[in-house]
Amino acid sequence: MNTISIVVPCYNEEAALPYFRREIQRVMDEMSAACGVSFEVLFVNDGSKDGTLELLRRFAGEDSRMHYISLSRNFGKESALYAGLQRATGDYVATMDADLQDPPSLLPEMYEALQTGEYESVATRRVSRKGEPPIRSFFARCFYKLINRISDADIVDGARDFRLMKRQMVDAIVAMGEYNRFSKGIYGWVGFRTKWLPYENVERVAGETKWSFWKLFIYSIQGITAFSTAPLAIASFTGVLLCFAAFLMVVYIIVKTLLFGDPVGGWPSLACMVMFMGGVQLLCIGILGQYLAKTYLETKHRPIYIIGETDLPASPRSGS
Repeated sequence: MNTISIVVPCYNEEAALPYFRREIQRVMDEMSAACGVSFEVLFVNDGSKDGTLELLRRFAGEDSRMHYISLSRNFGKESALYAGLQRATGDYVATMDADLQDPPSLLPEMYEALQTGEYESVATRRVSRKGEPPIRSFFARCFYKLINRISDADIVDGARDFRLMKRQMVDAIVAMGEYNRFSKGIYGWVGFRTKWLPYENVERVAGETKWSFWKLFIYSIQGITAFSTAPLAIASFTGVLLCFAAFLMVVYIIVKTLLFGDPVGGWPSLACMVMFMGGVQLLCIGILGQYLAKTYLETKHRPIYIIGETDLPASPRSGS
């Protein structure tokens, strides 16, 4: 009998969890009867400040298929996903959100696709962004186009973290123990044959999104710097280009002064040039700083997460 592990990161999802539990139990019961598979659900509480942990304790006590891992603080969704993947024991592992924007009803179709032997992973992508602010959708599409152009990571526009993977792929992901994690990029980087399953965007069943525009912007920068060194090349190219432009300007001023006797005038233009050059320098230093900061954090070898409480037995593979 195959076992499917379902990893569900949770951060302040008290309002949505009862709906998710009801839906995932329905899907598990149907699949167990139709496909003969067993399940384990690993809820990862990422330092929630509401009643999420109390709910997860109750779920684990009422359903033997449900377990919880509570991190000692908020480490971020990437760390929560990694914690769940490390502790998952199933032959197949699914990752999904608790707000039902990742419909559990797609799991049977995803499982059937893996049984053909043609794929090691079935991932989902939204074909619409209904209900999302237009400006946010615009920048999201720009990000996917940019990162696919400048990196080796294969990230499909509209890709969700909702996917079902075979054990071989999960082990490859867990083996990547980097501190600065960007799962969408990691999924593409490890390779393996993936079938993309499109679906219409689904609104949250309850609660509010934890992703503001600023957080998404920072997350996109992390993804770019994690899977591409193109920004460093751009900074170097910009420096060379500006040096060449400055050299041409110096030649122009010298020739103009010698031939026409025209003194160099106009401090406003000089001030603008100084400010422009200073801005470019700070931008390039900032790009270098992003990569240096990542290197600094990686060399510390700090744990990706720390478990504060769990109903699972101790595991030697734990990231704590």
